[in-house]
Amino acid sequence: MEIWINPACSKCRSAIGLLDAEGADYTVRRYLEDVPSEAEIKDVLDRLGLEPWDITRTQEAEAKELGLKDWPRDEAARERWIAALSEHPKLIQRPIITAEDGTAVVGRTEEAVRDALSR
Repeated sequence: MEIWINPACSKCRSAIGLLDAEGADYTVRRYLEDVPSEAEIKDVLDRLGLEPWDITRTQEAEAKELGLKDWPRDEAARERWIAALSEHPKLIQRPIITAEDGTAVVGRTEEAVRDALSR
């Protein structure tokens, strides 16, 4: 199990606390420092069953500078979104937990973190 975190994020700290309390075996990835490649983002999206715009923090200043709210959300624009997430990792929703069964969850709630633990 791996968890992508920003240590400054309270949701990330809560998820780590719950994983620790449950004795989970996991690896921390500080994704702002160890930036995921486009291929890694695609893999996580496949595991999540989501599209890149579904895990994009559109209220961030960088998102507004890029004009992401106006970008198309379709298959033709998918690669552009993925490239933006790789180039601007702060835009990636957090925390993302990859589960042992090959799936992943966005662990913003206790229920989502527990779901990842149960897989």
